[in-house]
Amino acid sequence: MLKDPVVKYQLLLKINNAVINQHTREGLFSVLAREIGRIFHYDRFSINLYDPKADILTYFAAAHGISPKAISEKARPLEKGSIAQIVIQSKKPVFIYDLSQNPQLATAKWMVKAGLNSTLAYPMIVRDTLLGSIHFSFKEVPPNIFQLREFLNDLSIQIAIAVDNMLSYNKLKGAIEDLEREKLYLLDNAEHLAHYRKDNFYYASQSMANIMKDVGIVAETDAAVLITGETGTGKGHLAQNIHNLSSRKDRLFVKVNCAALSPTLIESELFGHAKGAFTGAENRRIGRFEMADKGTIFLDEIGELPLSTQAKLLQALQDKVFERVGESAPISVDIRIIAASNQDLKRKIQERAFRSDLFYRLNTIHFHMPPLRDRAEDISPLVSYFTSRYAEKMRRQEVRYTAAAIDALCRYPWPGNVRELENVIERLTILRSGSVITKEDVNTFLNTAEADNGNKVLTRDDMEKKHIEKALIQCSGIVGGPGGAARILGMRRTTLQYRMKKLGIDPANFSRINMRRFGNYNEGPEPDGIDNHVE
Repeated sequence: MLKDPVVKYQLLLKINNAVINQHTREGLFSVLAREIGRIFHYDRFSINLYDPKADILTYFAAAHGISPKAISEKARPLEKGSIAQIVIQSKKPVFIYDLSQNPQLATAKWMVKAGLNSTLAYPMIVRDTLLGSIHFSFKEVPPNIFQLREFLNDLSIQIAIAVDNMLSYNKLKGAIEDLEREKLYLLDNAEHLAHYRKDNFYYASQSMANIMKDVGIVAETDAAVLITGETGTGKGHLAQNIHNLSSRKDRLFVKVNCAALSPTLIESELFGHAKGAFTGAENRRIGRFEMADKGTIFLDEIGELPLSTQAKLLQALQDKVFERVGESAPISVDIRIIAASNQDLKRKIQERAFRSDLFYRLNTIHFHMPPLRDRAEDISPLVSYFTSRYAEKMRRQEVRYTAAAIDALCRYPWPGNVRELENVIERLTILRSGSVITKEDVNTFLNTAEADNGNKVLTRDDMEKKHIEKALIQCSGIVGGPGGAARILGMRRTTLQYRMKKLGIDPANFSRINMRRFGNYNEGPEPDGIDNHVE
């Protein structure tokens, strides 16, 4: 049958028509295995893909037929002395009729042990590019072996073209999906991302200069980075800066606030989920890890992750492979990870609330952001930047400052750090547009008289609680929306709700009705000079 050129042409045409509509690796390989099996009998059929840069082999799809236990289905180095290596290096077919007589071949003994005694292997070459190798193995040498060799020589060319088309299709499809993910992410985070540029990291202190010097070195690598420091010190800004200076700057910087994620949905948010994976999962979801492929993922407040999620995260970081919730197919990603925390992670390790192996995986490079009170030199350039930014954003005249006003700003302890400073400048721009800000104005806005009345040293949680309560008073207990406390504090509504719950703050206590009931509400300006009605 294979001797007749017309019959051979018809068989090749039939195979071509069968595979032309396949759009997945598994589908293409399955059709090839089925159609080839109708023409002649084989006991094992496999297609290897070769990566010359990494010098590794991977299966195009799971091999069909007998699978020797010692031959891994996973990515593996190109083994010296293997049949695949001989084919790939020579770029010529290899025919072995008796594997038992070739013990020098790396895989021969395992194939013989599995009952495979002969093999025919062909290179996959398209437009002078070597894609890999095609293998047909048999328990017994086929009686028409020489006609079969010639037929497979033509068939291997056809298979190579089909595989190349499939790889090109998947590459294009992946690029389109990446662009769509980036588009959706950028649309959802346009306002947040607009604040970050390579040239808007303002500092004058030596401590920040030392950090930024090391950032320039670290950014060139893909090393994991852990950033620690108090709330509002600029950990997220530093992470974005590392990304902007890296070779990944043209891909996505994906931020995940671990504290704001629901424990029941956190794995879905990070790794995605399949349709029907759980109640309410009506569509397949792409997770943040997959979205950050070839870019950077920033895990803020990583100390808030549940232990169960920490274990899965560790595996994803080590193997750079994960599975969507409700799926078993592995997904490979190429990402850089930057994590941040305002907690003492070593103490959490001692309390068995954080995995030590995850900590050491993240802590390859460690930056500690000093609080604003320890780098007063940075306040003046930050004030200048925020003043210009909010005046431009709100289309108002910039406020100006006396030397005494700047000195007062530098002397304030800033329990909310840079975030609090930014909020103060925003309020000044709203309420004092075009004015000259004096020391008295600063003291009024910062309410320093109240701070000076007591000598008690507050804990970080107490300071944060007091700071949030001030924002709630100003917003009459409104948490989200344009006039809500979340906007004033510069954080997401869900993050603020989480912090309020943790600190025992009930926003209902700060509504106008309750404030009037308990005699704490003033229809006029608040003591710090801020009008509650202005937003």
